[in-house]
Amino acid sequence: MKRLPARLPLWLKLVFTAFLLVMVPVYWLNYGPTNFLYFCDVSLLLCLISVWTERRLPASMAAVGILLPQVLWCADFLGELLGVHLVGMTSYMFDENRSLFLRGLSFFHGWLPFLILFLVKRLGHDRRALPAWTLLPWGLCLVAYFWLPPAGTMLPDPKIPVNINYVFGFDDAQPQTWLPAPFYLVGWLLTLLVVVYLPTHWALRRWRAPKAVAAEPTVRSGELVWK
Repeated sequence: MKRLPARLPLWLKLVFTAFLLVMVPVYWLNYGPTNFLYFCDVSLLLCLISVWTERRLPASMAAVGILLPQVLWCADFLGELLGVHLVGMTSYMFDENRSLFLRGLSFFHGWLPFLILFLVKRLGHDRRALPAWTLLPWGLCLVAYFWLPPAGTMLPDPKIPVNINYVFGFDDAQPQTWLPAPFYLVGWLLTLLVVVYLPTHWALRRWRAPKAVAAEPTVRSGELVWK
């Protein structure tokens, strides 16, 4: 079987995997397994799949889903540093009850967008990413809404997340009250699609047009070819 050169450097695969080997158990012990239902954590795992398989779809899904939210995370963090409260999504980064190491791991929000863009640049953008990603977070939001603690829930360990993916509003301390909860949830899902996913998908398609992207490897008749 003919071996073709890898499109991603080995050092990137090893360093990214090493980070996740540290982050995943630390997050699991401190935040619990439900923390991995956040869009950003799901995107990390999607990137891991793309890094090792060099398939474009997982990275494209992560790009469609979290490039814009991660920019908002960075802006919110800088605002908190400057004493300006934007949406409060990074307030936990200033919680002294959490170790510096634990909070430091969350800085992946800052470099993850660059990793995703690098993966899309090398592997290309998959048009299937929009429907694939849209269905995934909608499912995660439904799980969070029906089975996980809502905003305002007081848990024995305050680090365990509530209101995952903001399905009850943007304030974890109390649910939003300006809409009935089911209407808010539907509106939130549609807002994510229209405001975040569609524009990002459109921009990525223009940036990495399929005809200009290298094909993915596949095996056919015992030989490695490109498709």
